Amino acid sequence: MNKKRDKIKDAVYERRYVYTTHYHLIWCTKYRNQIFTTQTLANEMKELLLQIAQDNDIKIEKIEVMPEHIHLLISFKPHKAASSVIKALKGRSAFLFFQTHPEIKNSKMWGGHLWSSSYYLGTVGNMSKEIVEKYINDQIYNAKKEKKPYPSRD
Repeated sequence: MNKKRDKIKDAVYERRYVYTTHYHLIWCTKYRNQIFTTQTLANEMKELLLQIAQDNDIKIEKIEVMPEHIHLLISFKPHKAASSVIKALKGRSAFLFFQTHPEIKNSKMWGGHLWSSSYYLGTVGNMSKEIVEKYINDQIYNAKKEKKPYPSRD
């Protein structure tokens, strides 16, 4: 990237790559049991997730703990697999939470699991799919206009 050009807004500049990736992540408690019904329990889960994220080089941009589910807006380096990030957040938070609250594990979570195995992960971009498609489509047009070589379309 040309250093004289303006940097991409909100992008993270690493040694070998530049990225701006954000994900909306949601997961629920097992059986949709309402576990985080007090501010104390919700804050405790927030703190656990923030610490786990820091330990795993995950940036939590926004977090909300609801009684039976979690919402996160997260970002992480492109070399990390999303499934690994989710496993770290869900698995470690359940383990640590149950260490502190074995009574909840015994009374409300009969199977011994805090979280449902499913989750929702969606990408959040600063450009729409249509804008990216147009940008890619314009590459040949721009190459022709600037009299640069381009591969022919078959």
